[in-house]
Amino acid sequence: MCLTGAPAPGNVTTHVEPLSLTPRDARYPALLAAIQSPPDLWVRGVFERDDALAIAVVGTRRATPYGLEVAERLAFELAARGVTVISGLARGIDTAAHRGALTAGGRTIAVLGCGIDIAYPPENRALAGDIARQGAVISQFAPGTPPLPGYFPARNRTIAGLALGVVVVEAGERSGALITAGLAGDLGREVFAVPGRITSETSRGSNRLIQDGAKLVRDWTDIVQELPNPWRRAVRAPRIERGEGERPVADSEEARVLAMLRPDEPQHIEALIARSATNPARVAATLLALELGGWARQLEGQRWVSVAVRAGRA
Repeated sequence: MCLTGAPAPGNVTTHVEPLSLTPRDARYPALLAAIQSPPDLWVRGVFERDDALAIAVVGTRRATPYGLEVAERLAFELAARGVTVISGLARGIDTAAHRGALTAGGRTIAVLGCGIDIAYPPENRALAGDIARQGAVISQFAPGTPPLPGYFPARNRTIAGLALGVVVVEAGERSGALITAGLAGDLGREVFAVPGRITSETSRGSNRLIQDGAKLVRDWTDIVQELPNPWRRAVRAPRIERGEGERPVADSEEARVLAMLRPDEPQHIEALIARSATNPARVAATLLALELGGWARQLEGQRWVSVAVRAGRA
């Protein structure tokens, strides 16, 4: 994967003490450098070139068990496939997203709304240390800067600038996550939202995003399928393999679509959509999941075949 302005392979920022980076530094994250007036950064941990394949997962601090479960699962599934998870280290959804990425053995970046030497919230001090060892903790505010409310909109802009898209898992009508989503839209990045109960206060903002055109997310494939082709191709199979010979769960959407494929008879996606009588976007997401799982392969012209013998993994 190559992005203009990204550091060369192996050229990463690794420091025990925080390092200060300006947008002119070759080690500065390329996606963030592409926005207007990118901020100087303090960095604790590592920036890698592959962090340009990044998705932000954000939401309310007062998350429900449903929201926490979804945020952690989405982050786990994305990170396991080589997608860097960006979030803000706040209580609730942000914390769940960071933990999911770490559990998957993937990379995650925490963006602070205070100085990089300040533990906020205090209970996430240990989590911040884990993130710095498996990704990076960054701030645009000088060391010693307290976490004042006025600093968080700028922090949210940096979160949006670091990512190809922003996923709002749960958000009330006045949630800061909605600011992040709006900034992502202004920057030309994708905006996603997870649907919630219509009676839930914590889902009113995220449900409204969907009404206003944000892409509805049911699982990780709904996110990846919206990425431009070069980024989609950079997504890899999960680090943890399924058992040899194990197929998609019976009666699942993956199993139904896989049953329509043949190893020696390429089928156009439009034919598969017609046969499945399912939403076209859902069929595309299911095919992507089968491809990443090693069960299907896309040929030229949006034609698909099943894989008779599963390809080995790198």
